Amino acid sequence: MSEETPGFDEKPEVPVDGTPDEPKAADSASEEAAAPAGDAAAQAIGQETALLAQLDQARTALGERTTDLQRLQAEYQNYRRRVERDRIAVKEIAVASLLTELLPTLDDIGRAREHGELVGGFKSVAESLETAAAKMGLQQFGKEGEPFDPTIHEALMHSYAPDVTETTCVAILQPGYRIGERTIRPARVAVAEPQPGAAPKSESSEGDASSDKDADAADNG
Repeated sequence: MSEETPGFDEKPEVPVDGTPDEPKAADSASEEAAAPAGDAAAQAIGQETALLAQLDQARTALGERTTDLQRLQAEYQNYRRRVERDRIAVKEIAVASLLTELLPTLDDIGRAREHGELVGGFKSVAESLETAAAKMGLQQFGKEGEPFDPTIHEALMHSYAPDVTETTCVAILQPGYRIGERTIRPARVAVAEPQPGAAPKSESSEGDASSDKDADAADNG
């Protein structure tokens, strides 16, 4: 009987399908599956970055367009204001030109009224004309006793008076006319100035004079 060598007849365990390296193949498959997943994540990050860049560009473009729109709106508003201002100025010039032509007629009406000749049908026509001129903005100015103002008065006569303390309009020779703040004809007036060398009366001197008069009255009493 022969001796058997221990372990000689033992055979390594071999899988039935004859593929002893199957675990390694599974690891390779896992790595191959992980690789596409990583590429997909990288692609997603790249797409997100591209979208953010496009969003920034869109925001920049929107800001530029908004600025342009605001500038155009401001220019349009300025244009409208200029057109409105020019329209009003042209209207005022036209009205002032028309009313300036009517001033001699209004002067004749005023003189006729002063002499009591404004009667009958002539009075009605004159008053209608004055009313129409007033509706167009014509205003008459110039009164006796008001201080002389060279911007609205034209002095045609000059004199001295003891009872004035400043250059004063003592007579209105021809009334002035204005439209709003615009003077279309100054008032033509006669002015009086204080007497040369005359000292202005002060309140104290007037008070002293009245006291003296009271004292004299008391003595006489």
